[in-house]
Amino acid sequence: MPISANDTKRKSWVEVPENSDFPIQNIPFGVFLTKEYVVTVGTRIGDSAIDLGALQQLNYFEGIELTDDMFMQDTLNDFISDGKKTWRLVRNRIAEIFDKNNPKLRDNAKHRDIVIFKMDEVEMQLPVLIGDYTDFYSSKEHATNVGKMFRDPENALLPNWLHIPVGYHGRSSTIIPSGIPVHRPIGQTLPAGENTPVFGPSRLIDFELETAFITTDANVMGEMIPINEAEDYIFGMVLLNDWSARDIQKWEYVPLGPFLAKSFASSISPWIVTMDALEPFRVASPKQDPSPLPYLQQKGKHSFDIHLEVAIQPENEKPTVIGNSNFKYMYWTMSQQLTHHTSNGCRVNSGDMMGSGTISGPTPNSYGSMLELTWGGKNPIKLNDGTERKFINDNDTVIMKGFCQNGQVRLGFGEVSSKLLPPFVRK
Repeated sequence: MPISANDTKRKSWVEVPENSDFPIQNIPFGVFLTKEYVVTVGTRIGDSAIDLGALQQLNYFEGIELTDDMFMQDTLNDFISDGKKTWRLVRNRIAEIFDKNNPKLRDNAKHRDIVIFKMDEVEMQLPVLIGDYTDFYSSKEHATNVGKMFRDPENALLPNWLHIPVGYHGRSSTIIPSGIPVHRPIGQTLPAGENTPVFGPSRLIDFELETAFITTDANVMGEMIPINEAEDYIFGMVLLNDWSARDIQKWEYVPLGPFLAKSFASSISPWIVTMDALEPFRVASPKQDPSPLPYLQQKGKHSFDIHLEVAIQPENEKPTVIGNSNFKYMYWTMSQQLTHHTSNGCRVNSGDMMGSGTISGPTPNSYGSMLELTWGGKNPIKLNDGTERKFINDNDTVIMKGFCQNGQVRLGFGEVSSKLLPPFVRK
């Protein structure tokens, strides 16, 4: 089935500002609270939020097999469970409805008033009920930088890294949408030169510039997803700020890896950009040497040219862009990550989220964490207001953006923005 929604010549009768992340060729999916306090599944064109539940009730999806309440829910899980054919049919239909040459909704003022909201009239929610969350560690540059800082620089990568997409099972209960503030965590750390840990607020709060992909129901327990089928089970992508407490992490990670240093908060952008929308931006991933084992081998282009940006905004000040990276630098692809994840028979469900791991590029300004950008705090970053940062201060807001662009179209993810607050203390 062709992806007619990607037609680069298509224009919408909904206004789209120049350089918007949300032209009619994007059509992402999300969940929002309307001004009438109704939670609905929706999409976005320009600065307009579109109520898909209302569109369905008004019969605009006639001919597509959908349950009666498919878009009148507070998560996308059921829609994602319907699979790739349904996703494409719905996205193609939305593109038709909002095409500038289609008068059906364009010329029906009553229906438009029910269906379309301004973005500042809605409140974005978490788009899926995330049952399980896995975070990978798939940037060779990031893994090498961390290895140089904390281990032997001559052997920065651990022996397994070039053979498997390394990952760990994260915590889904503290994944939050953009705009929700994060409290500085309290935990155990080991002061320099001491043998006994102390308990108190983390002093080394960091961001991790990541993306994440959302899956559909992929397998039954015990079944591995073949590498050539893996992409069929990936619905779309979001931006991810995987907050980290580096001092807590340093003390706790031996022998089992990340725990409380990661589970206090992970922030995601609220619009899921579908893999169909990203199709025009496919690129080859870095050459893998040595070649992976046969179950992870794939040919063709399986990465995506997604420009990424991270900024720090002190309270009452303008943001300072401190890093630019790109998803195409990732050594392990999403399909390799998903295949490896299921290689032991682990079940993957609709709404599960898989983090890419910190996305660092080959140059110092393309590193994806403060740990790397300041090289462990040795090289503070100067912001536009004249202050310096080794790590994130209380009341700083971290803003991440991502977009794709070629000669014909530009589309993006919006942003994930989260403010760091002082520790939460129960009164």
